[in-house]
Amino acid sequence: MSGGNDVSPLPDEAYLIRDETGTQTLIGYVVDISDPPRAHCWLNVGPTHTNRHNVLHGGITGCLLDNASGTAGSLTVDPSGTAPFLTISMTTQFIAPGRPGWVKATGTVIGGGRSLLYINAVLAQDDGTVIATSTGVFKRVPQEKLT
Repeated sequence: MSGGNDVSPLPDEAYLIRDETGTQTLIGYVVDISDPPRAHCWLNVGPTHTNRHNVLHGGITGCLLDNASGTAGSLTVDPSGTAPFLTISMTTQFIAPGRPGWVKATGTVIGGGRSLLYINAVLAQDDGTVIATSTGVFKRVPQEKLT
């Protein structure tokens, strides 16, 4: 599932979360918790990630933004970035086509309280071109719902 640029920009393996979910394994993105309170999702875009126009599929774009946002929320309560958060709502703005090569989604908590967090995210190409942005509301999964 590799894309156009095989030089990995990923941080040290100790900060990466791989294959935590079936979706993550299927798409091939990697979660990066090396930069708290921000969280990142990396994907090396290749042919399996593109639509009929040969650009990054919008659904995968949304997935990367959502996951970076949820992980940023998780980092507010868990340094491992694995405390589960639910997406209550998320709005995505598609700005430019995503091309083959490395892309990075960055989630940043911008506000919230005890039960809800407001989180923005940006998906950018490895050259800095912004592909999409999102803003969302996220809620931690209550502990009693995890069993």
